[in-house]
This record gives sequence, C-alpha cells and structure tokens, in this order.
Amino acid sequence: MRVDKFLKVSRLLKRRTVAQEACDGGRVKVNGRTVKPSAQLKVGDVVELGFNSGTVKFKVLDIKETVRKEQAESLYEILTD
Repeated sequence: MRVDKFLKVSRLLKRRTVAQEACDGGRVKVNGRTVKPSAQLKVGDVVELGFNSGTVKFKVLDIKETVRKEQAESLYEILTD
C-alpha cells in the first residue's frame, strides 16, 4: 500500500492530500529513508512522521484498504525510544 494512503486509512493524518504534502516536504521516513507519497509500505516497516511539535515513530502491524475508526489503531504500534 502507498504510504500516503496508509497514513490516511490509519487516521494518523486526516486527509490523503495532507499525507502527500508531508511526504513531499520530507517529513515522512520509512526505515530511515525519506520517501515519496508513492512509496510502498509492508508489514514490519518502521515509519517516522514529523510534526511541528516533534515526531511520531511507529511500526506497521497490518495493511488494510479500509478500517473503522475504532480499529484504526490496530494497524500500527507506536514506538518509544
């Protein structure tokens, strides 16, 4: 699945266009590498998402095309350093 779509489906970002802008702005890294919106994610990838207030680092646990709001958090696990 594309990284921009995953960020939207997992509800880490509200809209896909916002996810695309974050990727284009260099604020999204997959396994330590800055990626474009079209980069493919797979289970086990570690993603860093930069915000103005800091970064969120998470591991992809599952990939689904659509999920309910209550199940969105089951797609990833937040990692703490």
